[in-house]
Parts: sequence; structure tokens; C-alpha cells
Amino acid sequence: MGIIAVDPSSQRTGGALLGDRFRVRSGAGDPGVFLRSMAARDRLGGLADGAWGAVTVLSAVFDRVFVETVGVGQSESDVANLVDTLVFVAQPGAGDVLQFMKAGVLELPDVFVVNKSDLGALADRTTHELEAGLGLGETERAGWPLRVIPASARDGHGIEALLTALDEHRKHLDESGELSVRRRRGCEALILDGMAARYGSHGLDALGGAAHVLERVREAGARSPLGWLEALGGEVEEAHRKSSPS
Repeated sequence: MGIIAVDPSSQRTGGALLGDRFRVRSGAGDPGVFLRSMAARDRLGGLADGAWGAVTVLSAVFDRVFVETVGVGQSESDVANLVDTLVFVAQPGAGDVLQFMKAGVLELPDVFVVNKSDLGALADRTTHELEAGLGLGETERAGWPLRVIPASARDGHGIEALLTALDEHRKHLDESGELSVRRRRGCEALILDGMAARYGSHGLDALGGAAHVLERVREAGARSPLGWLEALGGEVEEAHRKSSPS
């Protein structure tokens, strides 16, 4: 199992505590487990710049790769373009149904988990609030029935149910064809975001605009998104070099 854990960075120093290394010490040293911590630094969206490349490498080695982000909300949703299954983990007392809806956390995840279910009534209330929020909106996502799973990392309650839900969702993605749709959409988002981050709107305009770039990507197919970024970046730089005065 591979784990990518992204932590927020200090706005003053740029450093990060990378506290996940301390939290998962009991399992990080087990055979077959690899943990890599990353600092988000000044990147918005909830991920680190190297997260996509790290996941690509780990996916070639491990059956499961977990990505823990800075957070998920209206402004931290990049992880939805990276993973096959998005899991939202809520803490007991994290908010009521209106707060969950306002934060946008009900719009993207495939599986909802309430951790620390051993706390009893407080965890039960958060579970009911999430279920109520789902009841007011989507109860399915691309044919997949959304669910809320109470779990406890301390006593292991709900962990098997979570693993079962992950396996069932992967089976659903394979059988419905949604897996290829999600991965294509994620690759296209990475290419556009990467080009915009490196070259701004001028870079995409130099290639004929975002729609033309996506058309090229869809027609060519095979190249990885990181390969596309390198190739398209080379075209932008070459165009800039030719247009610059000698």
C-alpha cells in the first residue's frame, strides 16, 4: 500500500509539520507499506505539486494508493481529478448539514466516513447530519449509491466496511465504464492546470486555446499527462523564442 500525505504549509516560513509521519508510525514501517509526506507550500487545491507524479509511480508498484489532502471543500478539490474513489472523512462535531453543504463537501466524494465513532452520541450526530445532507441532494453518483460509514481507527470498527465499500466502488467503476471517464477527465484537468500554472493564459492561447489542446490530447491518446506537459511546454517555449526579437 502506498500513502501520499499532504500537509498545509506555514504562510510565513513555507515549512510544514508533516504530522502524518507521527500519526501513522504504528503502520508506516510494516512490510509492503510506503509513506511519503509532502508540503502543499503555496499551491492551492489541497495537493502538492509532486502529488500526481508520486501517485503515478506508486500505482505501478502497489495495489492501493491512498492520497490524504490538506482538505476538501469548494477551493480544495484537485484530488477529485487524481483519484478513482474519493473518500471524505469527517470528525465528530465537524458541523451540521448546512455547514457541510456550504463547504461543498457533499458534491464530490463517493464514500463518506465518520471517524472516531467510538465517541458515541457526538459521532452518531455527525453521521445523521451527513446522511441528511445526502438526502437533500444526490443519493447516487454516476449510478453509485452514496453511503456514510461510521468507523474508528482506535478500535477498528467500520474498517472492514470501508474496505468493502472501496472494493465495491472500484468494481462499479470498471463495470460501468466510469473508470476510464474519470481518468481521462483527470488527465485533461492536469494538463490544462499545469499549462496555466507554467505559462498562464498566454501559453494556452499560443497553442490555439484550451479546447484545441484537449482536442489534440483526445485524438492522440497514449501519451501520459506529464509527457503532454513536457511536449506542449516545449511548443510554447519554441513559439515564444521565434516571436522574440533577436
